[in-house]
Parts: sequence; C-alpha cells; structure tokens
Amino acid sequence: MQHIIAPSILSADFANLQRDVEMINSSNADWFHVDIMDGVFVPNISFGFPVVKAIKKYAKKPLDVHLMIVEPDKYIQTFCDAGADILTVHLEACNHLHRTVQHIKSIGMQAGVAINPHTSVDLLKDIISDIDLVCMMSVNPGFGGQKFIENTYNKIISLTELIKAKNSKAKIEIDGGVDLKNALPLLKAGANVLVAGNTVFSSSNPVQTIGELKSIEL
Repeated sequence: MQHIIAPSILSADFANLQRDVEMINSSNADWFHVDIMDGVFVPNISFGFPVVKAIKKYAKKPLDVHLMIVEPDKYIQTFCDAGADILTVHLEACNHLHRTVQHIKSIGMQAGVAINPHTSVDLLKDIISDIDLVCMMSVNPGFGGQKFIENTYNKIISLTELIKAKNSKAKIEIDGGVDLKNALPLLKAGANVLVAGNTVFSSSNPVQTIGELKSIEL
C-alpha cells in the first residue's frame, strides 16, 4: 500500500483558505488533516464547525478530522454532519473509548484514536482491532512547528508489532514535525500516513513539496 499524505490545514493561510484547499485538491495529497483544538485538552484554540464546513465545501479529498478536545462524544454527530470522513479522538480524552469508537463507525465515518508522546502503545491493545487509524503524536499537541520527538520511531515499531499480532488493519499516522528529511525513516519504521503542516505551507512550492513527500519510495 502506498503511503498517504495529509497536509494539515492548521498551517494554511486562513485569509485565503479556499485557495489553499484548492491547492491541496490539485496536488498529490490524499487527505486534508483538520485539527480541532479547544484550549482545554491542549493549550491552543484552532477553529470549529463553520470552518470545517467551509473546507468541506471545496475539498475534493477526504477530511481527516483530529479532535484535540475534552468530551469528544458530545460532538461526534456534529462533526459527521460538518463533513468529517475520518474522525480521530484522543485516548487520553475518552472515558469509554470503545463506545466512542463504535459511535463514530455506526454513523459512517472511519474511526481513529490518537495518542500523545508520553502515552504507551500498549494501551491500544484492547481497541486496535476496532479502529481504522492510530494517530501518533510526534510532538506535544497544541501548536504547529514543533521539533520532532525522536522516540516516535520506537513507538511506530512497537505499534506495527501490535497491529500484526492483533490482525488489525489500522493505519499508522504520524502527526507533528514531519519533513522531507524524516519522512523516509518514518515510512521505513512502519508509518502509513504522514501529516505535514509547516513543511507544506511554508514551502515556496507547496504542490511540489507534497509531490516529493508522496513520491518517496521504500
């Protein structure tokens, strides 16, 4: 399976959001990664339902929506209605993770579970067979442009072993600090999906940068 590139809209120019969405449409990117932050679970606030709906209006590729919020269960249906194709919740924010995942899937979305850098992969063993995606944070969540945490490679290897042991089909998504230098090592370690924010949107030629990330061969 060829890897997936998911540019993070959080790094887009919000004064020219339609332009940046159409840029991603025209590129070799596969998904739009959409970060929702509430200022409680993480120390930042991003945007809410109106912006997700605006992105969906112009997007021609799936919306990969990452909820960095407390009490995500309250908003699952609303994010589905806003256009999310994949909905990822944080393990650390869910008291009843299995129920949350089943709710997401029951209304037609793919279900993802995200884990923070300090969270052990072992905590996924009872849910890994039920989910479509693990979003592994490779920076501390809340802000773009942070330095990549090197221990991520070890966690990817451990997660790959768990997925195989449980016969899971879950994809491994890496979110935070992904660039043209570490993309290949991440894919070699077992990653399937690369989220790229600053690397794409700070580039002088974002379409070319997306193309370079997509064309990496193992």
